[in-house]
Amino acid sequence: MSSLLAIEWLKLKRYNTFWILICFFIVLLPLWNYCILSGGINVSGNGMKLINQTYSFPGVWGNIGFWGSLFVVLLSILIIILTANEFTFRTHRQNVIDGWSRLQFFHAKILLVFAFSVAATVYVFILGAIFGYANSGSFSSMFEGVEKVFYFFLFSLNYLGFALLASIVIRRSGLSIGMFLLYIFIIKNILKGVLNFTNNDWNVGNYLPLQSCSELLPFPLFEMLKGLMKQGPQPTTAYVLASIAWAIIYYFAGRGILLKRDW
Repeated sequence: MSSLLAIEWLKLKRYNTFWILICFFIVLLPLWNYCILSGGINVSGNGMKLINQTYSFPGVWGNIGFWGSLFVVLLSILIIILTANEFTFRTHRQNVIDGWSRLQFFHAKILLVFAFSVAATVYVFILGAIFGYANSGSFSSMFEGVEKVFYFFLFSLNYLGFALLASIVIRRSGLSIGMFLLYIFIIKNILKGVLNFTNNDWNVGNYLPLQSCSELLPFPLFEMLKGLMKQGPQPTTAYVLASIAWAIIYYFAGRGILLKRDW
């Protein structure tokens, strides 16, 4: 497996798009959070003041996890570009000619998804620790609420896995990106609203692809308001299990499509 990842790295290290999107993620995520904390971004007045107060432990984990989840879209687009380009430029065939099996090609992309997810999670943990210490003054309550970092990992794994599946199905980077963005910003929200309206007692829409993992990292202000209104606890375990189930489904769906399709 390590050899597959090493070969993927050889493809990436001189690819400018890879470095541009990675740099965007690395630079923009802390900059965005710093702007919120310092008041450089101010929307809805008092609401933003409440949000920037959650940069101390333990609230920092949910706060930075939510904002980090927005930037995972950049990594998802990167996965789509890297995978779709293999089909566009027929390099997926060259990999097989060079001795890879179709399954090895697929697993190389899966390892890339996993590596990106782990790296992004470690980075979010480091940022959370830095912001939390800077605003708390100590690490005494650092690990309280740190499970939100695991939720961020599940979120990343779901989004990147779904992006990989989309690029395998569609095989064109532009169209895959368009359909991916259309689903996460429009289709998913419409389906969620309709399903939750028609199944109010079960909230079925919360378990849609990419929605179950989003429920693990709610907008910080909404989470605060729910706490103040003393609403019942969220079914976190159910969302975790659903997110893991969807990640497994993306794997087997992508694998089945890639092994059965013409190359």
